[in-house]
Amino acid sequence: MAKKTKDSKLSIEERLEQALIPNWDEPYKLPENWCWVRLDNITNITSGGTPSRGNPLYWQNGNIPWVKISDISGKYVETTEEKITQLGLENSSAKIFKKGTILYSIFATIGDVAILNIDAATNQAIAGITCSPFCNVDYLYYVLLVLKDLLVAKAKGVAQVNINQSILKETPIPFAPLEEQQRIVGNIESLFSKLDEAKEKAQEIVDGFEARKASILQKAFSGELTAKWREKNGIVVTSYNKRRFDEVAIIKSNLVDPAEYQDYPHIAPDNIEKKTGILLEYKTIAEDGVKSGKHRFYPGQILYSKIRPNLSKVVIIDFDGLCSADMYPIEAIGDARCLWYFMLSENFLEQASSAGSRSVLPKINQKELSALTVTIPDSIEEQIEIVRIIDNLFAKEYQVRESAETVIEQIDTMKKALLARAFRGELGTNDPSEESAIELLKQIV
Repeated sequence: MAKKTKDSKLSIEERLEQALIPNWDEPYKLPENWCWVRLDNITNITSGGTPSRGNPLYWQNGNIPWVKISDISGKYVETTEEKITQLGLENSSAKIFKKGTILYSIFATIGDVAILNIDAATNQAIAGITCSPFCNVDYLYYVLLVLKDLLVAKAKGVAQVNINQSILKETPIPFAPLEEQQRIVGNIESLFSKLDEAKEKAQEIVDGFEARKASILQKAFSGELTAKWREKNGIVVTSYNKRRFDEVAIIKSNLVDPAEYQDYPHIAPDNIEKKTGILLEYKTIAEDGVKSGKHRFYPGQILYSKIRPNLSKVVIIDFDGLCSADMYPIEAIGDARCLWYFMLSENFLEQASSAGSRSVLPKINQKELSALTVTIPDSIEEQIEIVRIIDNLFAKEYQVRESAETVIEQIDTMKKALLARAFRGELGTNDPSEESAIELLKQIV
């Protein structure tokens, strides 16, 4: 049934019929004392506007907060990037929305929702939704979070997807008795608080991943990780000797004509992930259309980017190929993986970053690289043990990070599931003996 135009001459029964969603149009079944209503019938909805950018008097020294979609982050809007003047407000379709107004994005980005914690104006991409006294603001905020997918599906437009106010106003809302609304909000926020705490702890694990890896490398090349191994093998070493880089490695610069190696892999700095030693997707010499001379490299060598600020790009290779002239193929005199791990350490990165600091060149040259110091044990056996321990510890760290990332994803899924259950009356908080939401709706209409 099409929605009728609001008319003050309609009876309460007619207005109620106008506000309610017909049974055959209900998105899903609600508890008996709830009802489906159109958003427009329990709120007042209007949108903002933008003062002319061409008139500085509308913007300079403005003191009226002016909300853009980028200002909507989290449940509340408390600050804005821009402010407009009173003159700008008066000479545009912008209007002041009071604290407690729900903001809802309707252009470009659909469904960003927040509650104003200040009085503010908005641009035309944001609708301001003022709740009836019989509709809990927090309740409606969470309902609108649930309905985002529905409204995005109704979005129209080519260059930018959008919904108009009519679509928003016609949106069906699950309307519960007022006390039940309050109980639902209390349950959601209590459970969300616990989930957010768990998510924060998981995020700390993810954020600390690089620091933990750096700590492992620092302990590895200070001798701490292999202290028990040395004791078991009767080796007495208080610290590793510092040696020049060219004492533990050979820089194998050997430019070749790429025309003779068309099917060979081509590795450039962009094909290596920073600080991880992970080789990313790459192409052949022919696929990249390489014309200028490149270095030939061989299995077991280390490829090192000499370009600042990509000095943390270093990978150990297990195939033949050509690498960019912006890289050095390096052959380790000892265990290649041990040297590779040292080159991933903060110690090595700091040295490389400050080498030739008085030079304006964007690259670390061969002379500078050769002069860097390396602290790895003389014993090949200990180098191999260092690699074994780092491999094991890094594998555990990657597993811990992956588990924490999974927890974060699961928490977001749990929140969506909780909201979906909340607005189906499935949280176990509904009291069937409470006055029906229809009685609230009668007072509103």
